[in-house]
Amino acid sequence: MGEPRRPRLHTIPAHRGFADALVAGLMRRSGGDPLTLAQGMILLPTNRGVRAVTEAFVRASGGGLILPRMVALGDPELGEAAGSALDPADAEAPPPPAIAPSARRMILARLVEQERQRAGQPVTAAEAVRLAGDLARTLDQMLVEEVDPAELAALDLGPELTEHWQSALATFSVVLDRWPAVLERMGRIDAAKRRTLLLDRTAKRWAQAQPAGFVCAAGVTDTAPAVARLLRCVSEMPGGSVVFAGLDLTMPDAEWDALGPHKPDPETGRTRRSIETHPQYSLKLLLDRMGVGRGEVTVWRGGGDYDAGAARGRAIANAMAPADFTGKWTDLPAEDRRLSGVSTIELATPAEEAQAIALALREAVEEPGRTAALVTPDRALARRVAAHCRRWNILIDDTAGRPLSILLPGTFLLQLAEAAAQHFAPLPLLALLKHPLIRGEMERVEWLDGVRALDRALRGPRPAPGLDGIAAHVADKPTASAFWAKAAPMLEAVGRTFGDGPQGLRSLLACLRECGQTLCGDALWTGPAGRAAAEFLAGYEEEADHGPARVDPAELPALLRSLFDEIAIRAIPREGQHPRLAIYGPIEARLQTADLMIAGGLNEGVWPGRPAPDPWLAPRIRSLLGLVGLEQRIGIAAHDLAQAMGAPRAILTRARRDASGPTLASRFWLRLQAMAGERFEAHPSLARWAVELDRPVDYAPVDRPAPKPPAALRPTTISVTEVDRLKADPYAFYARRVLRLSPLDPVDADPSAAWRGTAVHDILEMWWKEDACDVEALRPRALAMLRDQRTHPMMRALWQPRLIEAIDWIAAEVAAKAGEGRHVLSAEGKGEAKLAGVTLTGRFDRIDKAADGSLVVIDYKTGKPPSTTAVREGFSLQLGLLGLIAERGGFEGVSGKAGGFEYWSLGRGREGLGYIATPVDPDGKRERIRTDEFVSIAAANFADAAGQWLTGDAPFTAKLVPEYAPYAEYDQLMRRDEWYGRDR
Repeated sequence: MGEPRRPRLHTIPAHRGFADALVAGLMRRSGGDPLTLAQGMILLPTNRGVRAVTEAFVRASGGGLILPRMVALGDPELGEAAGSALDPADAEAPPPPAIAPSARRMILARLVEQERQRAGQPVTAAEAVRLAGDLARTLDQMLVEEVDPAELAALDLGPELTEHWQSALATFSVVLDRWPAVLERMGRIDAAKRRTLLLDRTAKRWAQAQPAGFVCAAGVTDTAPAVARLLRCVSEMPGGSVVFAGLDLTMPDAEWDALGPHKPDPETGRTRRSIETHPQYSLKLLLDRMGVGRGEVTVWRGGGDYDAGAARGRAIANAMAPADFTGKWTDLPAEDRRLSGVSTIELATPAEEAQAIALALREAVEEPGRTAALVTPDRALARRVAAHCRRWNILIDDTAGRPLSILLPGTFLLQLAEAAAQHFAPLPLLALLKHPLIRGEMERVEWLDGVRALDRALRGPRPAPGLDGIAAHVADKPTASAFWAKAAPMLEAVGRTFGDGPQGLRSLLACLRECGQTLCGDALWTGPAGRAAAEFLAGYEEEADHGPARVDPAELPALLRSLFDEIAIRAIPREGQHPRLAIYGPIEARLQTADLMIAGGLNEGVWPGRPAPDPWLAPRIRSLLGLVGLEQRIGIAAHDLAQAMGAPRAILTRARRDASGPTLASRFWLRLQAMAGERFEAHPSLARWAVELDRPVDYAPVDRPAPKPPAALRPTTISVTEVDRLKADPYAFYARRVLRLSPLDPVDADPSAAWRGTAVHDILEMWWKEDACDVEALRPRALAMLRDQRTHPMMRALWQPRLIEAIDWIAAEVAAKAGEGRHVLSAEGKGEAKLAGVTLTGRFDRIDKAADGSLVVIDYKTGKPPSTTAVREGFSLQLGLLGLIAERGGFEGVSGKAGGFEYWSLGRGREGLGYIATPVDPDGKRERIRTDEFVSIAAANFADAAGQWLTGDAPFTAKLVPEYAPYAEYDQLMRRDEWYGRDR
């Protein structure tokens, strides 16, 4: 072989459209001969890059064209193969096949679990699987960087590492020692290692006999040593060339040299830290590994329709200068700081940001032939923009894809696992049964009608666990019970399997698959997401035995979610998708361009994102091993932004806050702003349009509602507990009694004060009816209620001590009153009386007969009794109205004159839990109502209220006396926030 040829290295500046410039140059080099072009090969970084170059060829050809072969080298972290073009069938014996990703994950999870248990640090199966994913990524980085695991054992770090890092390193080292033997037994190798072997074999083969046509490596930024060797080989072939994307040839040498990587100081042995966050660092590292200098690179000849001015490129490069060189900004001429064609939009919230971006895309559509694209690492922002565009019937799919965990097949499997793991608690059960993919054996409408009935039946505190607990809870509700009788058998298998405790992952996944098929049919496995879910279950079922030996079913939802989050489902172009608009992730946007490029989500932590930590190797260890730093991704993000800003027109956007609070502008945003100063211009109108688009031109605020139904619709029966609502908030009474709208209890509700009160009343009622108020029987009855499976766990855990103490106080107080000649006359009775043309109904908690023969009306309170002020102002007269019904003989077995009115509160008093309060006093002391006047005052107040709203024609005005209308069940119905306070 002769002397090596001078490498043919080129770059396409960031301010020129890469794909179009590349294609223009290649077509010029082919001399117009289509066969010459067809015999060539182009090496590109990703499949998305292949598509971008293909589209550029279509634009440049203007007709038919035989394309050169295009091969995606792939990103090793994405696990993409180098392509069959690099491993022809007639080559030497191929390397061993790569181990399946699912098998690798499961085996590493088992090894991690075993080593952690051996070290006395046991982990759950879900945590082991998560750690195995991080371990696999670290192992891949070592394989890609060709770091010998033996170097790890040779490191002598002494006491420099904390105990945490020492433990992580010990586990990592043991797993690394055991891993090669596992692969050898299986006859497999790691995918990253196989890719390295393929690239090296290709470089060796091409060095001996180059392909018939040209070979061009374009836009490759992968710094792996194997990739660098292949690119060096391509650059030295007679028909080869390497074209970089955005390599800065004008960057001053001092700045270029400062980037690193640096050699150790000969005197101190210390190595100067590289500036990995700079957008040019990865390209410099690639050149160093290729063994070439920046001076050997020339500018690629050729351009396209998507080129911005060279001044833009200089301004962006100046803004991204290393920190030690930013002092030059004050001396830069105006033309080197001008960002002409770049505008900014800073908005208050992500919702407004998405609206503004959608408007910019919509504006681009108005101009024939104009193209536009959004580039953002924020997938939530991308989804919002796509949703906004649908309002104009513009379909755009996010080419970065969406994780399986948020798509229908993924959410169904997660909800099924969650429901079974929680023993079919109401919330996860209803979320599962309402899932859009579920069909069961009935029509969808019939199924949803049944789920709604079950939803109503499960309102309130949680029933007993399991399918049988649900059945017992809805047994007295015919519609819900009938539906549950059909639905429950479909869940029996998964309920039985998940109820067997820790077991193999294979059986749990198989059960999910079979139950999913039963509930959803083939709809679960259709479409890209469905196929991905099917492939996931098939792969992990097959390899599950290699993973953790036992998996607790309660851990399965977290385990599945961590795996589903890693599976990106990329959209397939659909019919009707707009041909001139696109949404990209930063990876997908590489080599892409458009007339308008919008870089969205420019906040710190989003763009650039926070570097993912390595839980296995401390930063110092990574540095000693020669692994790329975790902050290199920041530099890659900066390079992606610089490329996006190379379009003819660019817009940068950010939101000042997100769901968690205020945000910090991206360091790139701040650099551009500091360098450009006043030239960092805001878009003149989009921010205002985003806010104004959904703001009505005019609006009429609603008045306070005050309906006046006719007399025939007004209730003629009212309970004593509704009188306060009628007087304080007539509209709420109207909504409940006239409109018959009752608020629903939450599903799986915590025990509220009202629920606790009902529980206490039930205990005391049974104590009266079955135990005749035997003091010794009250505590056992309360304990029996707490032990009942239907009792909410929160009640058992937190309320039991308070309840028992309060119950004991009631028993002691009843015994003490009996010693004074007072005994319980009746409890939990109902009755009614006619008053002011209305039937007044009531239910008393207890009525005692005092020693003088008078009646004592008692009401139990789990909280604080009504205040004396409320009673004097005509509210909280429930005890007086109950006394009125009693005096009129409205309660069976109760007669006499009411001479006492007491609240027995189970709250904390001066001497512990439980105390007695009364709104009356025989002499009217302490501003209380006189005892002998209480019934007549209550009757007069009731007659006045009934005369206004029940037998009269007064309007049911909302929040008439708001201080005595604390409940908010009907605030939304009355549109309270629209009018409350405007008339005050």
